[in-house]
Amino acid sequence: MIQLVVWYATLLFIILLAVVFGWVAFSSKKKQDYAPIIKRWYKARSIYGVLLVVLMLVVTIYTLRELPFNEPSHVEGVEVIPVHVEAFQFGFELNMTEFSVGDTVEFNVTTKDVTHGFGVYDPDMVLVGQTQAMPEYTNTFYLTFDQPGTYQVLCLEYCGLAHHMMMTEMVVK
Repeated sequence: MIQLVVWYATLLFIILLAVVFGWVAFSSKKKQDYAPIIKRWYKARSIYGVLLVVLMLVVTIYTLRELPFNEPSHVEGVEVIPVHVEAFQFGFELNMTEFSVGDTVEFNVTTKDVTHGFGVYDPDMVLVGQTQAMPEYTNTFYLTFDQPGTYQVLCLEYCGLAHHMMMTEMVVK
């Protein structure tokens, strides 16, 4: 029943739009003096433009202050376990692969060859953290393990013919 109502409402709305478009098309063929209209709306257009810019600045400033860029991505005072990760074609070398539930890990990710992705997947294969591994640069991200199991690390950036085999595991007990 509700689908039928929605269908008729949509059909009515489409017909109404077609009528409005038809009216605009037929009335636009009439010759009119547009100078008074242009003069009046140029002023309104400049006011509208200024208001739109101010509104967008306010919205941008309001929403940007909610971003977490200036806040640590881990809880202050919690012991952080640093893990050095080096990606290479076609694997990852981690200096530590066993953790406990509740551990907060600081992954320092780099590579010597080409750009790689470093994606950490939980035991249900849901992406829980990721960063890029770039030559001559170290990206850092923090991850707190909240469930036990085997976490997969997969490359998220195509890096060559064996890219699909580039993976490793971490165990959380």
